[in-house]
Amino acid sequence: MDSLITAAARALAAGDPLGALNRIALREDAPALALRGIAMAQLGELARARALLRSAARGFGARERVARARCVVAEAEIALAARELAWPARALDAARATLEARGDRPNAAHARLLAVRRLLLIGHLDAAERGLAALDPAPLAPAARTVFELATAGLAMRRLRIVAARSALRRAAGAAQRAAIPALAAEVESARRLLELPAARLIVRGAAEPIRLAAVAALLGSGALVVDACRHAVCAGDTRVGLATRPVLFALARALAEAWPGDVARGELIARVFRGRHADESHRARLRVEIGRLRAKLSPFAGLRATRDGFALQPHGGRPIAVLAPPVESAHGAVLALLADGEAWSSSALAIALGASQRSVQRALDALAAAGEVQAVGRGRARRWTTPPLPGLATMLLLSPSPAGA
Repeated sequence: MDSLITAAARALAAGDPLGALNRIALREDAPALALRGIAMAQLGELARARALLRSAARGFGARERVARARCVVAEAEIALAARELAWPARALDAARATLEARGDRPNAAHARLLAVRRLLLIGHLDAAERGLAALDPAPLAPAARTVFELATAGLAMRRLRIVAARSALRRAAGAAQRAAIPALAAEVESARRLLELPAARLIVRGAAEPIRLAAVAALLGSGALVVDACRHAVCAGDTRVGLATRPVLFALARALAEAWPGDVARGELIARVFRGRHADESHRARLRVEIGRLRAKLSPFAGLRATRDGFALQPHGGRPIAVLAPPVESAHGAVLALLADGEAWSSSALAIALGASQRSVQRALDALAAAGEVQAVGRGRARRWTTPPLPGLATMLLLSPSPAGA
């Protein structure tokens, strides 16, 4: 490797893409094309970066498997930055295996980190945790160590392990300082602020107040009966009943929890849950059926008591009841939560991350665009959706784990 290539690589490692381009901008050999692609990616020119990396991969010979694998890893990082979650993960796995077999441990570790970050985005938390556990952070360079600790903190925050998240962020800040790359330091600070922003609203006896992630974790660990409207579940201590696929039951549970210790009239339940303007006998019959189903679901930690006018929630052991509501109530809160990271997402990537059909996501985006909450950039397959981050709110609780990787 000649001196200009070496100098350009060092400039990129230090976060100086312009310094790298000053050395190799006019060269067309494969190593220079690869470094130019990485430099363009750091400058935000993702389409041009991808084209350069693909040209570099073609330029490397069949025997230069390590160099070609590095190009695959760099292209995977660009795809992640562009939120192209359908990018073939098998290609990244194959590149990582090649790098590990040839002894390129830093780039192999980087490939594994990219896979973990993708898993976090699509909510496969168990798989992401296994990927982090398989990676030894000790030999990582400061920049890669920062990314590792950010991924660790992100997983801990999604799991509501606040102490672990704070520790990981402290390590990330130290690694970013050693790397001396301003963009990394800014990313660490952005992640740190998530712990200090309101993440949900706590509703108890009709009064609501914003709370942070630490308070959410404390509430869920307190033994109180919590109706979690962020992840559509009812929790009490270590017992959790998921109602994400039973919206009627969850709506009933939330209405009863918000009214506790009082009851909710049958007519009010019908109007709120079934959207019926006038309660007739069919509504009352359906309400009785759904109340019976909810009673069976909540039997481990609460009962449902019929009153003269309606029904009341009665927790076992006299434990208190609280409702954990999203910081902003929206029919498309999960879509907004993903877009709140400030990146431009395609509708297909949003569908992958949410585990929903692309058509359903497109309808949600159209509704949000009509309300002025999101905006589209580009046309056709190049169309991307973005929105400014929700001001002063942490939307992480709106991103439910995927059923396949909870």
